[in-house]
Amino acid sequence: MPSPYRGLAIAVVLPCYNEATAIAGVVAAFRAALPEAQIYVFDNRSTDGSAELACKAGARVLKVDMRGKGNVVRRMFADVEADIYVMADSDGTYDAGAARTMVDRLIDNGLDMVVGTRVPQGDGEIYRFGHRFGNSVLTGTVAWIFGEGFTDMLSGYRVFSRRYVKSFPALSKGFEIETELTIHALELRAPYAEMPTAYLARQEGSESKLSTWGDGARIFKTILRLYARERPRQLYLLLAVALFLASLGLGIPVIVEFLKTGLVPRLPTAVMAASCMLAAMLSGICAVILDSVVTGRTEAKRLRYLAIPAVHPQDR
Repeated sequence: MPSPYRGLAIAVVLPCYNEATAIAGVVAAFRAALPEAQIYVFDNRSTDGSAELACKAGARVLKVDMRGKGNVVRRMFADVEADIYVMADSDGTYDAGAARTMVDRLIDNGLDMVVGTRVPQGDGEIYRFGHRFGNSVLTGTVAWIFGEGFTDMLSGYRVFSRRYVKSFPALSKGFEIETELTIHALELRAPYAEMPTAYLARQEGSESKLSTWGDGARIFKTILRLYARERPRQLYLLLAVALFLASLGLGIPVIVEFLKTGLVPRLPTAVMAASCMLAAMLSGICAVILDSVVTGRTEAKRLRYLAIPAVHPQDR
């Protein structure tokens, strides 16, 4: 087993799916950057021999049968025991040489997560405009809903503390896992930082597993799901206000007509107005109840997080 770094056990965890052209080089690069780390490759049913190449390169290989990066990350965080976790993709696009600096920053500043923000090296094809634009839109959406802080929410290069990893529920199945990692930090108000890192071109013969529109839609759906789950008060109060205004818009003309003539000539409209008002009241009640539920769940998550010891390094 590698010796601890500053008294702490470090694990490099690499999700892998059909990265035969790059995986051996990625393992070697992280071995050179962090010789103190134990390197794990979690193979997600690769068919090109990636697992065998990773094993020959010196990594410990574990198989994950459930397809999807989120499922892989869930297994990583559950099965690996360490004080510090370095996570990166296996395609060779992230600079392994930055890992030690990221680890030191996490230790020295008492952080729970350091995100390697991507700085493209070379031409624009490395980090395509569509991906940059989608990242900006989704990052901005999360900042609007959950609070500002991150500039590259979808980066797959991150360093975590043990207490962050072991308190992370990991509900996502695919590439939307980065969104969940980001929102978890914002919800816990866990200390985090970003650090610019080089973003490199994929090796020749290696193909991206990302689908700009498909993965973007799934990520956006994840944001909406988490918003409904973590911010129900705002959601249901907004719905209550909309229903209340709709009720007034439908009902006032009916009431005015009734006051003038004593008749209700538009009975369906009156019923609709009354139904909207009842729905508005129910939405307001749901907002109060669900806000209490979320507060209790957040307190439980925070207590679980605090129950795990923080990083306490030895001197360099």
